[in-house]
Amino acid sequence: QVQLVESGGGLVQAGGSLRLSCAASGRTFSSYAMGWFRQAPGKERECVAAITWSGVVTYYADSVKGRFTISRDNAKNTVYLQMNSLKPEDTAVYYCAADLWGSGLPTITPYDYWGQGTQVTVSS
Repeated sequence: QVQLVESGGGLVQAGGSLRLSCAASGRTFSSYAMGWFRQAPGKERECVAAITWSGVVTYYADSVKGRFTISRDNAKNTVYLQMNSLKPEDTAVYYCAADLWGSGLPTITPYDYWGQGTQVTVSS
């Protein structure tokens, strides 16, 4: 089992940057594929980026390609989401999720563990 805690959200102006972190408990973090998802009010939760246990990036949503970067540091039990050139439409609650031995799929179903979420608000 793994517990996930996101941090790094906040209020930023359009064009700005934020780096989200997701710290995982437990000794088997390196066994999990990780995903970053977001959910805006009135919208479905969507995957923005995913990465395998070994650090292979498997997915970026079209809307964030070239602006967001997912990475992980297994020694620190942490996955990151660097978000640059932020837009108002990036405003959402951002969640990290873990999938044991997963392949980094961009869908909700295989992810067994979720963090509590961190709010990102981008003002125009």
